[in-house]
Amino acid sequence: MLTKSIETTLAEAWEKLKLSPVSFSVDPSERPEYGDFSSNIALVGAKVAGSSPRDLAARIIVSLPQDAFSRVEIAGPGFINLHLKPEMIHACLKGMLDDEGGFGPRQIGAGTKLQVEFVSSNPTGPLTVGHGRQAVLGDVLSSLYASLGYDVSREYYFNDEGHQVDLLAQSLWARYRQAHGADASIPEQGYQGDYLIEIAQQIKDDVGDAYPTFDEVASAFFRKRGVTVIKEMIKDDLAQLGVRFDNWFSEEDLHRRGEVDAALEALKEREGTYERDGAIWLRAEENGGIKDSVLIRSDGRPTYLMVDIAYHIDKFRRGLARVIDVQGSDHHVEQSCMQAALKILGYPQDFLSYAVHQFVSIVEGGKTLRMSTRAGRFVLLRDLTSELGRDVVRYFMVARKPETHLQFDLDLARAESLDNPVYYIQYAHTRIASIFRKAQQVVDPRVVDLSPLAASAELDLIKQLDSFPQVVEEAALRFAPHLLAEYALNLARAFHAYYADHRVLGEESGLMQARLALLTAVQRVFKRSLEILGMSTPEMM
Repeated sequence: MLTKSIETTLAEAWEKLKLSPVSFSVDPSERPEYGDFSSNIALVGAKVAGSSPRDLAARIIVSLPQDAFSRVEIAGPGFINLHLKPEMIHACLKGMLDDEGGFGPRQIGAGTKLQVEFVSSNPTGPLTVGHGRQAVLGDVLSSLYASLGYDVSREYYFNDEGHQVDLLAQSLWARYRQAHGADASIPEQGYQGDYLIEIAQQIKDDVGDAYPTFDEVASAFFRKRGVTVIKEMIKDDLAQLGVRFDNWFSEEDLHRRGEVDAALEALKEREGTYERDGAIWLRAEENGGIKDSVLIRSDGRPTYLMVDIAYHIDKFRRGLARVIDVQGSDHHVEQSCMQAALKILGYPQDFLSYAVHQFVSIVEGGKTLRMSTRAGRFVLLRDLTSELGRDVVRYFMVARKPETHLQFDLDLARAESLDNPVYYIQYAHTRIASIFRKAQQVVDPRVVDLSPLAASAELDLIKQLDSFPQVVEEAALRFAPHLLAEYALNLARAFHAYYADHRVLGEESGLMQARLALLTAVQRVFKRSLEILGMSTPEMM
């Protein structure tokens, strides 16, 4: 609200100068002595005005309403620093309180159908902490876009066909034979995890010694049984973390419906493929891709890229306007090839975008744990969630910039104290709830006189609340959920510091009611922030 109000005031002053419109910014000042906000309008408009930025800034200031700001200054090469009057900040708070359910980001989505596809781990084993980061990032990103008014659907894509599933079947059969006391070896590059021992024992109990050799019948059985059981394990792991999906999509369906072959024909019709060494290749480089890639191997089997192209054609046919795929940074080449394929097919340039993240390592006692899914050395997501709780895992997974490597500090995550950022944030919400319980009076914040809020800490807190909609929008559009996590932590710091120095209960009636109104807005923003992050908002701790 404050930013928009200042933008409007500056734009009106610009119009008085009868100059061509320019695009300018209004940003919070980095230091109090520079005012509350600063604008570059004179810098970007100097060429249009035909004058120096500082001279133009002086002309703009003269055109401002006399009572708009408490002080306006020219700084540096021509920035305009603006000091707000308390009345303007109070009006902002009143706007938040009057618009209880609507205070939030712009509804720029306007019902646009947007799909976020994330996790999509092969059903070859339970989810690890690495999958956990993507699960939380994708889930929070979905909530952020929903907050912007998009019609968001969450989708999980099961790669339940291909070589990895073949290896799963062979590995599971080997464990099954071992359960019978036979000397069976897990294939090279197979799966070593103990979870297969448990599944194999279940199979032995169910069917006895029905599969002494690994033939086609055994392969089909162990593929289906392994995938079915592991799919349910994955769904349980995600549910425990509070991650939900609107749709679970099976790669097997694409093959059964002939959509992989149809996708290949569509690329051929647009001259997007060529043959070399008995294989069929995608013309990726001439369409913006990093390098040409194989679609159909020389033995006739489609590659993962070929199937993925068919999958995204299916997404487009379902009427989705935008698709965001959350993926690890190791898929850079495949991502560029997918974009190239969609360009060949004539799809809109903004149909598909990628939200990329780095990987996770677990740090305990200052040491990094070594993990390998194939070798069976990993920390299961379900174990982490069971030990730490959903809220802690979710916050830690989004607390760092996605493009940076995440070191998950187990010692800090285990700390049941205010050193743990999760409890520090939630305690702020709980503390406000406690204040309201002790107040023993119902205050309608919409009719409270806010003028007693004169302390700089109070005015700063309101300005911090005012930035919430912008943080949500930026966190969504930049694929930066960490911005909301940081915002919630900084708001908690500001609130705790304010409450340590300023009493609420026991003050004279007018000041107490004004401060209760302020805390109403603070609590609402805490609640909304934690809801988007998928965390609980306890009333008591």
